[in-house]
Amino acid sequence: MRVRLRPLLVLIVLAAAGAGTALWWQARPLVVEVVHATRGDAIEAVYGTGIVEPTIQVPIAPRIAGRMVELAVDEGARVSNGQVLARLETADLEAAQDELDARARYARQAFERAEMLVQRGLGSGADRDRTLADLQAADAAAARNRKQLGFMTLVAPADGQIIRRDGEVGQYIAVNQPIFYMATKAPLRITADVDEEDIARVAVGQPVVIHADAFSGKVFDGEVAEITAKGDATTRSYRVRVRLHGETPLRVGMTTEVNIIIARHEAALLLPAAALVDGRVWVVRGKQIAGLPVQTGIRSEKGVEILSGIDERDLVVAQPTDTLRAARRVRAKPAGR
Repeated sequence: MRVRLRPLLVLIVLAAAGAGTALWWQARPLVVEVVHATRGDAIEAVYGTGIVEPTIQVPIAPRIAGRMVELAVDEGARVSNGQVLARLETADLEAAQDELDARARYARQAFERAEMLVQRGLGSGADRDRTLADLQAADAAAARNRKQLGFMTLVAPADGQIIRRDGEVGQYIAVNQPIFYMATKAPLRITADVDEEDIARVAVGQPVVIHADAFSGKVFDGEVAEITAKGDATTRSYRVRVRLHGETPLRVGMTTEVNIIIARHEAALLLPAAALVDGRVWVVRGKQIAGLPVQTGIRSEKGVEILSGIDERDLVVAQPTDTLRAARRVRAKPAGR
């Protein structure tokens, strides 16, 4: 009988040892990384991507087709109002002008003869009226062709800068095919695309923070100047025009990232977003932890704004897990160490 009891006693001893180990494991302090809430600016922003462009951009194209025979300016040139930019071939129009001028001279002579005959009583009023109509038609045709000759010279419609040229000497230029794109002296702006889910929060006058890959590390300021009334059904976005403040090194065509500031709270109490779980945080009190509900405000890249529930003195668990329980013994350790 004694021999049979020995294995049972061994099992009892082992079970007791295991239970003791489990109790020790549960009772030992849990090491948690903690942070303090910090003070900083809480910023709520709407994000968008945009392109730098002139406030006023004018395409310059011929109203009559022709071959380019002179190119007076190139990209980057600053031009003044009325300055010649390019000329198209005019040989055909000039030949037509000579013919139309000759017809107009003949029509004037015919009218003058008819007028003289009427004054002498030798001609009819109907003949005079017919020759007058012929004269007026000939003068109109000559004037129209003369104006078309003027269209063959492209001039700057205002003071500005040529930002793009699409044409070479000898190239045939079709009607309304832009040869130049000119930016006036008006300041640059940014046209940004904003998602339709965010556009309701955007308003004219809101400040804008701008970043450009071409100027890494630099921040440019602007403000919302216009919001288009009609969105793009394909991209599900709206265009927002951003006015730039002051002088800027940004160039036409550069891509930018814009953050439209919806709200800004200075000296707000901020916590990392990872410290919040379901609207509460875990704080270390003495050698134990407790879960506390908090009221939050703006969520930004810097963190989550805490309106109430904790203060800067509290040790907050940086990344709480599902294993945390109220009154659990813990040992606090600064996060990142």
